[in-house]
Amino acid sequence: MSDCACSKSIVLEPTSRPADAETLTVRTLGRTHFIGIGGAGMSVLAEILHERGVEVQGSDRELGPKAKRLQSLGITVFVGQQAQNVEGVDTVVWSSAIKPDNPEIVAAVKSGARLMHRSDVLALLMTSARAVTVAGAHGKTTTSAMIAHILVHGGKGDLADPSYAIGGSIQGPNGPVDGGHAGKGTVLVAEADESDGSFAKYHPEIAVITNVEAEHLDHYGTAEAYRQAFVDHAHHATGHVVLCADDEGALSVLRSMDADAASRAVAYSTRPLDEVGDVNGAMFVHIDHEAEAAADDGSASPEAVESFTLHMPASLHAAGDIPVHLRIPGIHNARNATAAIIAATLLGMDPADAAKSAGAFRGAARRFEIRGEAAGVTVVDDYAHHPTEIAAMLDAARRRFPESTIRVLFQPHLFSRTKFFAHDFAEALSKADDVIVTCIFPARERQSDYPDISSKTVVKAAAGVAHEPSGGWIESVPDMCQAAKMLAMRCRPGDVMFTVGAGDITDMADVMLCVLKTRTEDQQ
Repeated sequence: MSDCACSKSIVLEPTSRPADAETLTVRTLGRTHFIGIGGAGMSVLAEILHERGVEVQGSDRELGPKAKRLQSLGITVFVGQQAQNVEGVDTVVWSSAIKPDNPEIVAAVKSGARLMHRSDVLALLMTSARAVTVAGAHGKTTTSAMIAHILVHGGKGDLADPSYAIGGSIQGPNGPVDGGHAGKGTVLVAEADESDGSFAKYHPEIAVITNVEAEHLDHYGTAEAYRQAFVDHAHHATGHVVLCADDEGALSVLRSMDADAASRAVAYSTRPLDEVGDVNGAMFVHIDHEAEAAADDGSASPEAVESFTLHMPASLHAAGDIPVHLRIPGIHNARNATAAIIAATLLGMDPADAAKSAGAFRGAARRFEIRGEAAGVTVVDDYAHHPTEIAAMLDAARRRFPESTIRVLFQPHLFSRTKFFAHDFAEALSKADDVIVTCIFPARERQSDYPDISSKTVVKAAAGVAHEPSGGWIESVPDMCQAAKMLAMRCRPGDVMFTVGAGDITDMADVMLCVLKTRTEDQQ
């Protein structure tokens, strides 16, 4: 059989499991090869397996920082993906970015090696750890990063030095910190990716669900099937489920859970219980913004920008009221922090210690990340790429910079998302004062499949959106670099300028800062 013929018969499904999944252990993986070992999600799994005595190797297109680190640990990393790289291996690990015609996949199938999606490895590691997963359409990276941060900086004994696999870097005092770490403690913190259904494999001790807003319908088909996947995920938790009762989708999941699972659930909300209504017997934590975390209690640092009090039930912890002061702005981050503090409390931390550690968290990279200041203008980068995320980010901007003019350079992510949510994007962006929509980041899609969709689609949808002033607040400039320069030239001291989107728009923050600095020098 030729390689070509073999590859045509290979089907890679993230939801499928290896035939021996029920009896498989870390010790029986054998020699394990990771395709794309330098990726954020793969490198940490490779390192954890290596630490546990598995013979690990891998390949990648180039030697990036993560691949070089793995090499420094004694792990073989091949540059380039070739059939001979998998000779003699027992297990080949792949991610959803790998295609069936990948030469290493084809060779692995021909040799009879075990194929495992990265989610299978993560599920396997959860069986021997106190696993905490974070699922939801929004907030996964920030919430999981905050849980890891709390444990790293406040955990004691077995809770200290957790392992974590997070989909982005974490902002540290000296720059970005890697989102993957193979720790010596008993806890494993991980994002649970619902996009391809692979989170159905996980059985964590604690399952955090930040929200259940219908997404990824290309995989699930209907909003109801998407919601049911979260109900199933909640039922897989061996300990507790932590859900945001401010989100109607998550609240619906809670109300659909069986009595046993619901009795071990913790719901949290900015609304009091009498407004939330039925929580199906779950414990309830109220996020009290009105109390503003008893600001005179002396626990707030000078950098605190978001303060609130958690009213905890005695069934969760006898401490009762817990003041929280965050460096990261926005009610959405108050919710994220609450989920993280609850998870840490359920693991055994004192909630006051967890809240103190949360207060030192600087945020996940590209989440309200201040990239610099020039000419009196602050430049912020944010990963928001869904209307709900953009609205929350701009609400946080208004809280953080109440007197500033807010300008946004927005790069839509995916033609399909732009098509389906054009009006919702326009509504969310209307919270800003000045907006330029630039070229769409295609990711896995092709412009030829969406010939009528462009940056102008969002601008046209804004025609019926209320805004003061009513006209001229939003425009389309397809050339991203030109758009960045235009927006920077319009800025005045005191303005705040955002680069927004999940694509390469992040590179424009440096362009904006350069323009601002040059403009200042020319005026001197």
